[in-house]
Amino acid sequence: MAVPETENVAVNSDIQPAGAPDDLDLPLSADDGLIKKPFGSPIDGVTPQPAAELTADQAKKYNEVFQTVSGWSSIPSSSAKGAQETPLTDDERLFLTRECLIRYLRATKWNVADAIKRLRATLVWRREYIGDKLTPEYISIENETGKQLILGYDIHGRPCLNLLPSRQNTDKSPRQLEHLVFMVERLIELMPAGQETMALVINFNETKSGQNATIGQAKQSLDILQNHYPERLGRALIINIPWIIWGFFKIITPFIDPVTAQKLRFNEDLRKHVPPSQLLKTAGGDVQFEYDHSVYWPALNKLAQQHREAYRERWVKAGKKIGESEFYLRGGTNKSQFADASALEEKVEKLDINEAKAVVAASQ
Repeated sequence: MAVPETENVAVNSDIQPAGAPDDLDLPLSADDGLIKKPFGSPIDGVTPQPAAELTADQAKKYNEVFQTVSGWSSIPSSSAKGAQETPLTDDERLFLTRECLIRYLRATKWNVADAIKRLRATLVWRREYIGDKLTPEYISIENETGKQLILGYDIHGRPCLNLLPSRQNTDKSPRQLEHLVFMVERLIELMPAGQETMALVINFNETKSGQNATIGQAKQSLDILQNHYPERLGRALIINIPWIIWGFFKIITPFIDPVTAQKLRFNEDLRKHVPPSQLLKTAGGDVQFEYDHSVYWPALNKLAQQHREAYRERWVKAGKKIGESEFYLRGGTNKSQFADASALEEKVEKLDINEAKAVVAASQ
């Protein structure tokens, strides 16, 4: 079955994202006073930029990937050679949205075989690296000082992850990188309808020697983000860079994809990228923020859980199909990607063979 065609619909700013909180008493802007919790949504008037329409050739290649991925019933349980294949889970099927397949095609410059290979590799990586291990309880210790803050949305509705190396509180360990992955997963869950990318805000103010990531950690981070979160970085805003960090960036630059490198902005006025009313004062904005782990951490994780549950509920309601639209899943529309096709199938099932052929022919 060919994948149904969809149009890129402009985001309706009046539509609340799937899972919009109604019981967390979240702030909306700096006007709410001292902030201790993440913002619940972008400020009024901020909407994502519309996605580019697929060309006829791109649509054809997408359909090839969709047909292949839709046929997957199992994947290796690990990346070990000869690993046994086990059934694809609902979570893995839900991961394979229309936009996800397109992101991998873009990342591979529309090479169908490479996109399929990388999608499969990512599913195996997610089984090994994320699985059931990266829980709020396991990661909690890494964020006790608020060194990573999901706070605010940029001028295009991208959720912002504020990285504050000066608040480093743990010794070098694998969990530091797992912390980053955990927060990226939460960023994705908090994206509004029509948004696929995130913004990183890295502030090196008051950072001391030993508080920064090592070159090895930086390379690991780049590897994970580029291989398993392709086309997810919308902007990286880096400020207050000391001379030693400039040298660090020169060392890791060869490992950064050229497309990714173009998204980096150094020592710019962040108010041009993030509305001041959702930007930390320490980064030049108007938000007076106080980190209290006992307040922020449960609020963030409950907010993400609400979005996650609503996203999944929509997927289940629409038939649990691979290739579902994220715009629908995030509450941008009440119409599933497959609504018209499902209606047609239901109609055909009620007809005799000759009537069914006539209905299908008329729909093509």
